Amino acid sequence: MKKIFSLLFFVSLVSFALAQTRGAKVTGEEISYKSADGTILKGYVAFDENKKGKRPAIVVIHEWWGNNDYARYRADMLAGLGYIAIAADMYGNGKEGPTPKEAQELATPFYQNPQLAKERIEAAVSKLKEYEQTDATQMACIGYCFGGSMSLNAANLGMDFKGIVSFHGGLAVVPAEEGKTKAKVLVCHGGADKFISDEELKKFKENMDAAKVDYTFISYPDATHAFSNPDATENGKKFGIPIAYNMAADKKSWEDMKAFFKKLFQ
Repeated sequence: MKKIFSLLFFVSLVSFALAQTRGAKVTGEEISYKSADGTILKGYVAFDENKKGKRPAIVVIHEWWGNNDYARYRADMLAGLGYIAIAADMYGNGKEGPTPKEAQELATPFYQNPQLAKERIEAAVSKLKEYEQTDATQMACIGYCFGGSMSLNAANLGMDFKGIVSFHGGLAVVPAEEGKTKAKVLVCHGGADKFISDEELKKFKENMDAAKVDYTFISYPDATHAFSNPDATENGKKFGIPIAYNMAADKKSWEDMKAFFKKLFQ
């Protein structure tokens, strides 16, 4: 990545990533692609140049702030692990919401119309399939906060992913249906997330159980909403919202994702 946007980010993520990706030569490129409705989308694709042949492909869906450096850095981390990854642009034209009000305005249409989100994710999948490094039979989707919800919606709308990982995503999503939700699911949830009620969590689990979805739900103690993003603490203070970075939960959830993918793509 060209920009490391906080000292804490450097300490907690860069060193953490380098420890896991020695020997990799990650290259990333800014790309433009189109959704089905003609909207121009601006994403980022990363892969390891030193790795030969096809490899599993991962779609990364950003937080409600938009497809910023954080989403791109996660794509780089995935590339360092041997995958090819796209940081997908959900809003179009690289739009970002620098404040909660602006971010909510950008995110709301996708909660109201899950099919719109599905189309944007499908566009990212199509773009990934253009790369010779992509194994189109081995694809997954991960997402953060807003992106976690959109990833779960992608699974429950029947998209052809082998696996889905939601990091501190909302759980009021499109209901899972037996036979339609084919992807295996990992939910990485903050145990102190004030944005998700006990009732919402209960309904989510009951629905997943009833639909016989193959899912794993992991709750990280004391972790709030947005626990994986080192800038969450600063943003929480700046905007008066209950979000904060939790290094232990960040690292543990990433390790849990790695284990999930290792089993998924074996």
